[in-house]
Amino acid sequence: MTKCLLAFASALALVLTLLPPAVSYDPLDPNGNITLKWDVVSWTADGYVAVVTMNNFQMYRHIGIPGWTLGWVWAKKEVIWSIVGAQTTEQGDCSKFKGNIPHCCKKDPIVVDLLPGVPYNQQFANCCKGGVVAAWGQDPSASVSAFQVSIGQAGTSNKTVVLPKNFTLLGPGPGYTCGPAKIVPSTTFLTPDKRRKTQALMTWNVTCTYSQFLARKNPNCCVSFSSFYNETITSCPNCACGCQNKKTCVKADSKILTKTGINTPKKDNTPLLQCTHHMCPIRVHWHVKQNYKDYWRAKIAITNFDYRLNYTLWTLVVQHPNLNNVTQVFSFDYKPLVPYESINDTGMFYGMKFYNDLLMEAGPSGNVQSELLLQKDKNTFSFKQGWAFPRKVYFNGDECLLPPPDTYPYLPSSADRISLSFLALATSLVFLVTVFL
Repeated sequence: MTKCLLAFASALALVLTLLPPAVSYDPLDPNGNITLKWDVVSWTADGYVAVVTMNNFQMYRHIGIPGWTLGWVWAKKEVIWSIVGAQTTEQGDCSKFKGNIPHCCKKDPIVVDLLPGVPYNQQFANCCKGGVVAAWGQDPSASVSAFQVSIGQAGTSNKTVVLPKNFTLLGPGPGYTCGPAKIVPSTTFLTPDKRRKTQALMTWNVTCTYSQFLARKNPNCCVSFSSFYNETITSCPNCACGCQNKKTCVKADSKILTKTGINTPKKDNTPLLQCTHHMCPIRVHWHVKQNYKDYWRAKIAITNFDYRLNYTLWTLVVQHPNLNNVTQVFSFDYKPLVPYESINDTGMFYGMKFYNDLLMEAGPSGNVQSELLLQKDKNTFSFKQGWAFPRKVYFNGDECLLPPPDTYPYLPSSADRISLSFLALATSLVFLVTVFL
């Protein structure tokens, strides 16, 4: 009997290791989420006026173009009389109303942000950015989106209001799972002169968390490696992002690229990828460039292989043991991430504003590059056994596929007798050749 139980336990442990990680937990950003806050600011004859605020508390995952889409299901027969700073995608059947017609009568309204440049009387604080919301770690001031909504045929007191249910969030595609609405202590507001506090009549929160496994079946990026001490280039694995787009991919010298409108995104966001062996929209290349007495230098290049998509507000997260001692980062902005207080091995890179914060579509301008200088810790530093290469790489919040560890550029056995600095000069062109392959 004991042997049977042990065998069952072993089999169960094996199954659990093969299952994907928890769908709503990111080990490098354990507290990251998007919180929707509803503040009832006034009562009306048949309902209430609420301010809905979306706060992105994720350190390195933003909501890009074409922006967020928010949905829910009303608990009763509520309607949206008016909305400022956003709009619903459909009005629904409002035929039973005479005179004033509601903005939306659907049981399950879908709300989107307004585009920049709308008339002033349609705007609300933190609205009208086309649904783009920055990551908290990159730009906290731009990580908020909000709108005001007037609800009718609803309760007119704290006891009669029934909370909406079944919240959904697209950001802009799938991946987010939203929990139920929960009543929380009312939000307090400070008047502009900061001498008086007011508070919402009622407040409830909805928390949405992200899972890459729900967002897509395959990774969206891959990683390749090279080094000055080995002429081997470790490329991305074959079909790293799946080869379902292999039939529609475009060769770099194809005449189709000269046609007008080829770079216009499609409504369903289908990519137009350059033909590669990995078939990924994004490739991150890490090159160990030089070795000094007390420092070493690495170079990072991010290449876009999608002809239809620019990446705005892009972020790159790298986990590497030597990121606890970064001396200087060139061409990118850098911020250390410390998901666990005792370990400082993770950092976020992102583009400098108005310089390289836009990663262009595939082509000659479709890459951004930077170098970083790291100080050696003699107790841990080594070029052996792949130590100089990252443990994890994320692009725009999605984990990239790394090559198998046994394919990393290895340190030659004769390296102890050859100056590594001399090798760096001899093979520094490897990185440039790799980037433009």
